[in-house]
Amino acid sequence: MKRPVPKGERGAALLAVLLLVAVTGAIAAAALEGLRLSRAAAENATALDQARFFANGVEQLAMLTIDDMMSRSPDRTTLDGGWNGAARLIPMPDGSGEAEVRVSDGGNCFNVNSLVEGDPRTILSRRPSGVSQFAGLMMALEVPEAEARRIAEAAADWVDSDSDPGPASAEDAAYATGDSPYRTGNTLFADPGELRAVAGMTPPLYRRLRPWLCALPTSDLSPINLNTLTPGQAPLLAMLAPGQLGVERARRVLAARPSNGWGNQVAFWRIEALNGLNVPLDVQLQPQLKTVWFRLDLKVRAGRSQFDEQVLVDARLQPSRVVARRWGG
Repeated sequence: MKRPVPKGERGAALLAVLLLVAVTGAIAAAALEGLRLSRAAAENATALDQARFFANGVEQLAMLTIDDMMSRSPDRTTLDGGWNGAARLIPMPDGSGEAEVRVSDGGNCFNVNSLVEGDPRTILSRRPSGVSQFAGLMMALEVPEAEARRIAEAAADWVDSDSDPGPASAEDAAYATGDSPYRTGNTLFADPGELRAVAGMTPPLYRRLRPWLCALPTSDLSPINLNTLTPGQAPLLAMLAPGQLGVERARRVLAARPSNGWGNQVAFWRIEALNGLNVPLDVQLQPQLKTVWFRLDLKVRAGRSQFDEQVLVDARLQPSRVVARRWGG
């Protein structure tokens, strides 16, 4: 015999069932969403790995091209062939993506490690000509002279081996009183980005300087190539004689370069446009006629993924070898 359902309980069973269905549906939806995200993450990881392996292949191909160029012109590197900075597209074999590679002169920049001289395994000491050139580059980029010299001295203090403050007084004591105290590096820069920690450097100034900087794994003065330097890179030539060689004058010198480049350093310094310059001997010997550092900029697009890589290539000996990689923009 059925017991009659009290009026106050009518619909409770239906409500319980509907609630159970709703909870079950929410759990199922969450599980499906998690599955979808996991699948998307797996697809992205697979595409990224594929892009990375393809980038390695393109990198090796670019290095073979560099070696071929070096063998064809062992004594001089010029802009012939339009190789410097030109973008080349290489499709993936399966058509799922493509790589964009740019080869450029990796020595046409201010080497931040030239602020010192010596061996990082022993002693690194302040190099006056490197400090002068860094200040000169900043002045060429319209940084006030006092500020430029102060930052250049502070950067040299950052990288030299001792703890004795130079003219800018920017050794450990200068960084120990901040909210987040830290110490100077006392070794070569691994990346120009380390300059952001140097006393006096500001984000706007670093953004202005960054395109002109590099951190080569050597303390040699910046090996700018007179035969690949473009008029748009005139500040790099002007920094060799700060206060003597202006940017516009340097631009005219580069625009008047012989079609096949300069044959030697003596011929370069004797051109009429450079008369009257008082340049130290080590700086006179600094400009090069042959490129030995190359930079590769790779962008690989595979499906919806993109892989960016910057590679520094050392071509001083053959075959060329990779000495540094950096991922991301």
